[in-house]
Amino acid sequence: MTSSPFADHYGFLARYNRWFNQRLYEACRTLSDEERKRDRGAFFGSIHQTLGHLIWGDTVWLGRFARQGVDFPSLRPELLTLPANARHDSVLFSDFEAMRVHRDQLDVAIDTWVADMPPDFPERVMRYGNTKGVQREHPMWQAMSHFFNHQTHHRGQVTTLLMQAGIDPGTTDLISLVSVK
Repeated sequence: MTSSPFADHYGFLARYNRWFNQRLYEACRTLSDEERKRDRGAFFGSIHQTLGHLIWGDTVWLGRFARQGVDFPSLRPELLTLPANARHDSVLFSDFEAMRVHRDQLDVAIDTWVADMPPDFPERVMRYGNTKGVQREHPMWQAMSHFFNHQTHHRGQVTTLLMQAGIDPGTTDLISLVSVK
C-alpha cells in the first residue's frame, strides 16, 4: 500500500508490539508454569492471565477492524475466533507454549494488516458494537490508537509482575526500537 503518516505510525507501533511481545514472552519463559500462573494481586491476577487478556483484547479489536469493509487476508476467521462466551478475563490458554505460538501468529497478522491497510483507512469512520452491545461510531484512528495503547498498558503490568518475581525483562521503551534494525 501507499505510505502515509498514519500508515508509517501504525507500522512502527505494530513493529514495537511484536518486538515487545517477543521480549516479554522470552522473559516469562524463564519462570515455571506455576510461577507464571500464580495470583500476584494484579488486575488479572497472574502473568499468564494478563497475557491471555491481551490475546483476548487483540482478537476482539482485530475482528472489529476486519468488519470495516476492507478485505484483510491476514485477519482470517480461524485466527480471530474466540470460544463462545469468552470474556476479558476468560482463560483462553492453559498451556504457555500454545499461548506463545498464538501470540506470534497474532503479531504477524497485525504487521500484515497494517502493511495492507489502505492509506485512508485510519481516517474512515468505524462502526461496531462493544462487548456490552452498545453501538459505537468514531474515526478508525482512535480505535487503532486504543488498540496499540491497550497492549502497552497491560504489557507494562506484566513487566512489573516479572520484576516482582525477580525477572528483569530489559528495556521495553518504544524509543529503544528506533535503534533496533
